[in-house]
Amino acid sequence: MKIAVCIKQVPSREWQPRLNDAKTWIRDQDVSYEMNEPDAYALEEALRLREKHGGEVVVCSAGPTRVQQVIREALARGADRALHVEDAALGAADAVTAATALASAMADERFDLILTGLQSDDQGHAQFGPALAATLGMPHSTIIMEVQIAPSTSSGQGDSGGQGHGGTVRVKRELEGGWFQYATLPLPALLTIQSGINQLRYATLKGIMAAKKKEIRKVALPAPLTPRQKILALYAPEKAKQTVMIGGSAAEAARELVKRLRDEARVL
Repeated sequence: MKIAVCIKQVPSREWQPRLNDAKTWIRDQDVSYEMNEPDAYALEEALRLREKHGGEVVVCSAGPTRVQQVIREALARGADRALHVEDAALGAADAVTAATALASAMADERFDLILTGLQSDDQGHAQFGPALAATLGMPHSTIIMEVQIAPSTSSGQGDSGGQGHGGTVRVKRELEGGWFQYATLPLPALLTIQSGINQLRYATLKGIMAAKKKEIRKVALPAPLTPRQKILALYAPEKAKQTVMIGGSAAEAARELVKRLRDEARVL
């Protein structure tokens, strides 16, 4: 199988965001970056599928040069090679723009299965996976908690040539209220992986050394992309907390509290 994993570099969760002067995104000068957590689970699932079915795992990412930090990390964890659509404007691109940029570079690879994280930790729209599937013209399923590959009897299992698998994938989707849904999709297909689907592995010293020799194919955009979404302004939530002490006896305080809840807070 030829499996692609789309990964994104996002600001570290331990970093306190600071907005740029235009208040349209965060400042890049003092940001610490890391791999998007749901993407890390997608990578782990791809590595486990490769161990079971053979083939290769290719990590794909879009963004400026700094994105190679998480690409190298993915290679150190066990991915075979990488594809990087390098463009500074893609660092804060919307989901559809990023999907369009990656789709143009991934189309010729002919992947059997594409995995992405459910959503990104910075924008959190959960739109990238479905947008990429629509652009590539393949079926997709979201919020995946379990992946089972059913190989075709007519195609060679473990073929890394891409789109030669010919089988199906059975998935378990997480729904609301503790419910789950099972679905079967023909390959090739795209899945968005939910965090917690597996136990993450970490890069070993051997893997870190091996990652230095693995291929990162850089792909330039054939033409500038027009953003589909535009951020007009960002702001940090303001803490607005006011404490009001109600005096009087217990009965008087209770009546005043009910009055304020009804007339001011309007919760009664």
